[in-house]
Amino acid sequence: MNISKKIKGSGWYNHLKTINEHKIEVGKNCFRCGLYKQGLLHDLSKYSWTEFSVGAKYYQGNRSPNEAEREDKGYTSSWLHHKGRNKHHLEYWIDYDIEHRDRGMTGMKMPDNYIVEMFCDRVAASKIYKKDAYTDRSPLEYYLQGKGKHMLHPYSKKQLERLLYMLAEKGEDETFAYARRYMKAYRKYLRRKKS
Repeated sequence: MNISKKIKGSGWYNHLKTINEHKIEVGKNCFRCGLYKQGLLHDLSKYSWTEFSVGAKYYQGNRSPNEAEREDKGYTSSWLHHKGRNKHHLEYWIDYDIEHRDRGMTGMKMPDNYIVEMFCDRVAASKIYKKDAYTDRSPLEYYLQGKGKHMLHPYSKKQLERLLYMLAEKGEDETFAYARRYMKAYRKYLRRKKS
């Protein structure tokens, strides 16, 4: 077997290719929304040894390697590392409920720019994993499949669902144009809040 075929057939190469494709797709989406810095910095922790080595070991190509590690070990070290470093994941924002201490953990309100990055991430992941079967409904369908498991703050949930439903019903151009206006208004709000 020639060396280039051997490399291209390996889990680490395919995983690297997948995360690069995903990162580029999220970057494009974030740029369409005016989130330039987040588009460039998105998911850099996936290149750390903690996440990359697990991704390469459990790579399958049609779903996240985290699912396979979870099935194998009962947990995923890669995901635990990833969600604690990436603010666009709803799990980053889970904390103890200070208003209702007896209820345990709950979702905290996410800053709007991370809600939009989460939307961009979901669109990109759906495109990468669904390939030619992707439609503008795919990110919404994936979200709805796991909806009962989500610990999203009501505000964060409302904003994310608005974007997902808009994408499903009106398509990418209209949704990303809306998200760009939304982020522009959010930045103005933050500037006013500072002064």
